[in-house]
Amino acid sequence: MEPQDALSRRIAAIRADLEDEYRQPHRDPWIVGFSGGKDSTLVVHLVFETLLALAPDERRRAVHVVANDTLVESPLVVAHIRRVLAEIDHAARAWRLPVRTVITRPAEDQTFWVNLIGRGYPTPNRMFRWCTDRMKIQPTSRYILEQVAASGEVILLLGVRRSESVTRGQNVRRYDNGERLNRHNDLPGCMVYRPILELDTDEVWEFLATVPPPWGGSHDALIKLYRDANGGECPVVLSRDDAPSCGTSSARFGCWTCTVVEKDRSLEGFVEAGFKEFGPLLEFRDWLQPPDPAFRPPARRSVHDRQERRLRTGAVHVGDAPGNSRASFRSPA
Repeated sequence: MEPQDALSRRIAAIRADLEDEYRQPHRDPWIVGFSGGKDSTLVVHLVFETLLALAPDERRRAVHVVANDTLVESPLVVAHIRRVLAEIDHAARAWRLPVRTVITRPAEDQTFWVNLIGRGYPTPNRMFRWCTDRMKIQPTSRYILEQVAASGEVILLLGVRRSESVTRGQNVRRYDNGERLNRHNDLPGCMVYRPILELDTDEVWEFLATVPPPWGGSHDALIKLYRDANGGECPVVLSRDDAPSCGTSSARFGCWTCTVVEKDRSLEGFVEAGFKEFGPLLEFRDWLQPPDPAFRPPARRSVHDRQERRLRTGAVHVGDAPGNSRASFRSPA
């Protein structure tokens, strides 16, 4: 009974902090990054509860719940995100809460297939991960900067936790200023707020398993999604420092086309859990692994090697680099 009481106290402190921040004497909107995973779900849950606890005339600041769809997301995960956002939107309208749900997507000329097939880029790998910036960072950053232009400043709420990984903990220490809000390194006018920073994984799961979401229903679908996938989500990524968390060796939710990992354990988990229709996606994804050198134009191979090195060091933007797959590899058989 004591651990549950301890968790209740920690959650109560987070709720009080959220309410205090929302009551600050300005109208800076909140933007809540939502990946569909456990941590961002908990943040949205607590934010929604915070709004419900306020009197209607105190709900003066807009709240944007923003998800990202790379257009090659794991089908079950993107379906879950859309379903939850629809539930949040429906409940927010019924309660007349200042909540807006948004899904950002890459620009038409920056999608996975345009770059892979049209431009002939190599499939993403650990050293050349062009997909993260184009498909995740840019679309959501663009939306945030639009809100900054409209409001002057925004507050970005993220489900970042200090204990979720060694890398995450290092990034937290690097940018932590000791205050509630930290200025975003890459987005002018954006302050970052991490309300669940000190919770651990067991506490997140305990809360989600025992407290139903304020928009109705339960978190059972999320729990089942993790159980079926044996893993976790690619979190909201808004800077290159966060990029290593996308495409790790552990099971994760993310793009079904991801070739940064050797095996897509989450999609394999879905297939083993009975979703046999995703088997062909696994086979196609394995076929997409970095092509044999025979498929690269021999006369230009050294040029591409130099370009990739320059891209990795930031000496040239990825859009300036030529593709490195032959047309025969990119064309229908």
